[in-house]
Amino acid sequence: MKDTLTITGAAHSDHNHDSAVKHVTGRANYTDDIAMPEGTLHAYLGVSHVAHATLHGLDLSEVLAVPGVVGVLTAADVPGVNDISPTGRNDEPVFPTDRIQFHGQPLFAVVAETRDIARRAAERACIDCTPLPHALDPVAAQEAGYPHVTAPLKLERGDLDAGLAAAKNRIKGRITVGGQDHMYLEGHIAFAIPGEDDDVIVHCSTQHPSEAQHMVAHVLGVPSNAVVVNVRRMGGGFGGKESQMNLFAAVAAMAAKKWGQAVKIRPDRDQDMTATGKRHDFVIDYEVGFDDTGRIEAVGGTFAARCGFSSDLSGPVTDRALFHADNAYFYPNVRLTSRPMKTNTVSNTAFRGFGGPQGVVAAERMIEEIAYATGQDPLDVRKANFYGNEGRDLTPYHQQVEDNILDRLVSELEESADYRARRTEILAYNAGSPVLKKGIALTPVKFGISFTATWYNQAGALVHVYNDGSIHLNHGGTEMGQGLNTKVAQVVAEAFQVDFERIKITKTTTEKVPNTSATAASSGTDLNGMAALNAVEQIKARLVEFACDRWAVPPGAVRFEANRVLIGDEVLSFDAFIRQAYLARVQLSAAGFYKTPKIHWDRDKGQGRPFYYYAYGAACSEVTIDTLTGEYRVERTDILHDVGRSLNPALDKGQVEGAFIQGMGWLTTEELWWDDAGRLRTHAPSTYKIPLASDRPRVFNVNLADWSENRELTIKRSKAVGEPPFMLGISVFEALSMAVASVADYRECPRLDAPATPERVLMAVDRLRRGAA
Repeated sequence: MKDTLTITGAAHSDHNHDSAVKHVTGRANYTDDIAMPEGTLHAYLGVSHVAHATLHGLDLSEVLAVPGVVGVLTAADVPGVNDISPTGRNDEPVFPTDRIQFHGQPLFAVVAETRDIARRAAERACIDCTPLPHALDPVAAQEAGYPHVTAPLKLERGDLDAGLAAAKNRIKGRITVGGQDHMYLEGHIAFAIPGEDDDVIVHCSTQHPSEAQHMVAHVLGVPSNAVVVNVRRMGGGFGGKESQMNLFAAVAAMAAKKWGQAVKIRPDRDQDMTATGKRHDFVIDYEVGFDDTGRIEAVGGTFAARCGFSSDLSGPVTDRALFHADNAYFYPNVRLTSRPMKTNTVSNTAFRGFGGPQGVVAAERMIEEIAYATGQDPLDVRKANFYGNEGRDLTPYHQQVEDNILDRLVSELEESADYRARRTEILAYNAGSPVLKKGIALTPVKFGISFTATWYNQAGALVHVYNDGSIHLNHGGTEMGQGLNTKVAQVVAEAFQVDFERIKITKTTTEKVPNTSATAASSGTDLNGMAALNAVEQIKARLVEFACDRWAVPPGAVRFEANRVLIGDEVLSFDAFIRQAYLARVQLSAAGFYKTPKIHWDRDKGQGRPFYYYAYGAACSEVTIDTLTGEYRVERTDILHDVGRSLNPALDKGQVEGAFIQGMGWLTTEELWWDDAGRLRTHAPSTYKIPLASDRPRVFNVNLADWSENRELTIKRSKAVGEPPFMLGISVFEALSMAVASVADYRECPRLDAPATPERVLMAVDRLRRGAA
């Protein structure tokens, strides 16, 4: 053997997603593909057709009379506690008892021999209720005196009032930022199989198996050790399956235990969209004070959110909106306040970025306001306000920005995208083009990585090395297409110095790794990769000790290299070495654990270090709009993104590309609309437009900052990539704004609301033209 041998699939190298071939050939198994045992029943939800009402009772006699219906579940059938609130606030019942809170709220479930029977029977219920006034958005909710769903947060540093009073220039404004449906390819689904005693196994599409386990146990009134939750993979999640699966898992488990048969529940797309939460809509009121050069001196902001009928995750979501309301910019004097408003809509939930994107949009709007007010290029205003050295490095929540690389990253993108020359060309083009107008924008992102609930920053893993040298990997993260399993397996393969193909990646299950955190907050690889590495290091330490004793060599003489082990002058294949260790009764299994260091957060004071580190990125986008119709297209986008030392550049680039397109869709075409009766009318792909392949930028250049390395001790010095690039889509929103502003010679900020649909673009063009006239 030669010392130049290498292994396949090592960390910091491109490697195909472990399920890529299965995905494209249709062989990847999801919850709905699990073979059903004989006698499996099917459940379907019966929902409200009013937005707010006093519930007097349910007449389900006609439902039960349908042939093939086995029974129904209502609040009275809950054997444990009728609550699935992820934060334990006891404000989210499985089924309500006295109050209907939103149109589409699940009121009962039908259990039948087939899904079609259950679905059709659910429509035959007679619901006795008295309608009540409803409030659908945060402004209406405030006017109606609705409460907050959770306590507001205030972040404050310096003296806002004095800062505003001293500022030479002040601007007040409001921006409405719309919500977004997750539109995962695989909808919510749960499949429960009853066992003996209190036991039940739940297969479901969840990002948080441990929470689903605890919620099912809570609803059934049994200890968590009686419930097993399994997830092999999801067909997309984006945060929508972090807490929203609780309902479906609980209903399936209740039915399975009541009738002693396996039960599956899978809503159709319409019900999935109407009965489950979205990204939070925000109405943001801001005031910014600045000098004549555009340097910010003071910022005040109130962030009112449409949270829905219950708290769900709205507290931490609206908190994170404030955490990112600075984006990349230093505010000398600042006061930011959240208003998480109760509304008569479905309870909104986690979505990629978790409130952060809404905060970043507010920051970029203020930059835009200053640029138009001072007649500057917005990029110059951005660069003038970047976080800097001591004295300009403290966030509104009092965390020091220690690793700011935006100056270098933005400068490199500015040059590679030829931003200055293109902007000059666009200004000239607009001056001579009466109908078509162009816009260009280069926007940055600084995004904090960690759960703001400190206790979630922990993970476990279980690694077995079998006596034939094959390796079994299990960890607490869930695979939803992002490549988490591939990256963690690469870490294990490199640590053992074996080929990637030797690693068997198994389903996430609460039987193997307990008390796991959600795969969310961009922390899946950070947490689970480190936990898996910890398990491998435990096994390797035992193996090295064994080799030292058996071959009488010092620890430094034992080396793992390319599917073999070197022990002094002796060379063994990895398989042979493991076999000998097994025969010597060496423990070849380990449970790994990791908790993120350094982080702490005092919400009452609004101070701490909620984030372990920051990830950075920048995007430059160019658009063309038609001022007669409001239609537009994205001509070109250039991205430079920071992922530290990438564990898998191919997967990371894919995440950046996908996040950008999804963020662009949120800010352009994806519009949620409720009618006056409180009905969500954009409830299917026919009425809700996500970006198509034809909507992608005509020229799309995506690069990773290969010179970056995480200064903190993360897994292989990498950085999170799931959420930060989502906000790069803001460059399209800002470019559209410039194109609109051109019709009034850039004298006024267009103040586009999001999403900037063609209708909104057209109305903004008309408004500016009439104002200029």
